Amino acid sequence: MIYNDAVNDIIENVSKITQTVNQDEINQMIDIIMDVENVFLMGLGRSGLVAKAFGMRLMHLGLNVYIVGETITPAITDKDCLIAISGSGETSYIVSTSGIAKNIGSKIIAITSYTESTLAKESDLIVQLKGRTKIDNEQNYISRQISGQHQTLSPMGTIFEISALVFLDSLIAQMMHNLGKTEEDLKSRHTVLE
Repeated sequence: MIYNDAVNDIIENVSKITQTVNQDEINQMIDIIMDVENVFLMGLGRSGLVAKAFGMRLMHLGLNVYIVGETITPAITDKDCLIAISGSGETSYIVSTSGIAKNIGSKIIAITSYTESTLAKESDLIVQLKGRTKIDNEQNYISRQISGQHQTLSPMGTIFEISALVFLDSLIAQMMHNLGKTEEDLKSRHTVLE
């Protein structure tokens, strides 16, 4: 059944990808987040949903967090950081917005699959998640087989997006540990207006 094969494919790929993140990058990302006044998050499409999910957890930790594009998002300053999530690192809105933040003096953290992308090149820290993105598409069947690239059962950027979600939720667990926070601490900041 394709469903079971897809589940196994996604879990295997996400596990492989998230375990290759460099510990130094994890520590640097946490240090940047903890050293700034405000954390701004952005991504488009499903990456934007991942950014919002991470933003919610940072808020639960008690940090000042804003989602780029929301009407209540204030101006970014040189005392803030922008975390930009883009599998390709070439999404024009993400790249241009990151450029504006960089010119203001904000720290830029890129979460991307491509360390040579435009986004990565203008970032202070690159966290590479090597998952397949929507731009990956080797058309030649023989080339894929020889190189060990088999057709994935997850469409477009699914592997990158789920890997980003798992990576960022795992980062929250590490930050909870570092800060001595418990789940009860996070629950105390959870919305009661639902």
